[in-house]
Amino acid sequence: MMSVLSTEDGKKLLGIARQAIADHLEGRSIDLTSNEGLEASVPRGVFVTLFDEVLGRELRGCIGNPFPKASLLTETVHCAVEAATRDPRFDPLRLDEFKQRITVEVTVLSPLEHIIVKSPLDLPLNVEVGRDGLLVEGAGTRGLLLPQVAVDEGFDAEEFLNQCCLKAGLMPDAWMTHGVRVARFQGQIFSEEAPGGRVFERKLGVAGHRG
Repeated sequence: MMSVLSTEDGKKLLGIARQAIADHLEGRSIDLTSNEGLEASVPRGVFVTLFDEVLGRELRGCIGNPFPKASLLTETVHCAVEAATRDPRFDPLRLDEFKQRITVEVTVLSPLEHIIVKSPLDLPLNVEVGRDGLLVEGAGTRGLLLPQVAVDEGFDAEEFLNQCCLKAGLMPDAWMTHGVRVARFQGQIFSEEAPGGRVFERKLGVAGHRG
């Protein structure tokens, strides 16, 4: 079981992520001393995802670290700035774009749990869509997909494994081989309703079918 953040601490953590991006884009360093009481002083994996609301909540950046060495607070600040400026799939954010168009989502990860099965074909039976995120490792590479990806895209467990292998640069059915390891984790998700708007904890439902 993952250690759960309170809703209040989750809101604070997301606020810190937004402030870190704004400060960086304005050429300032964020001051974390006022947040020392936040229950985020231990290392926790975290991902920061950015969405462009003008383009229908289109992805605008996502960077995270499932293998943290610093505190959750420090990792969140680092990942937020990286998502805004160093995601190789996107141009760096501009300050006006960030303030007017971008919502922030912070996903706090549970520890990784490697899935042990007698046969790789049993892996889909050990993946619960709407609860689990996945990390696939093999051939010197790895790929990770957050729990909300399967729900948002309508993947079943098998397709989720396929897509995670593709994220790792592997063939989609690589999870069926014995040379690939699969780990699962859970995520606690905090999202903004609008740029700089109300923060809520996002609860995932079971994925439906893709249209």
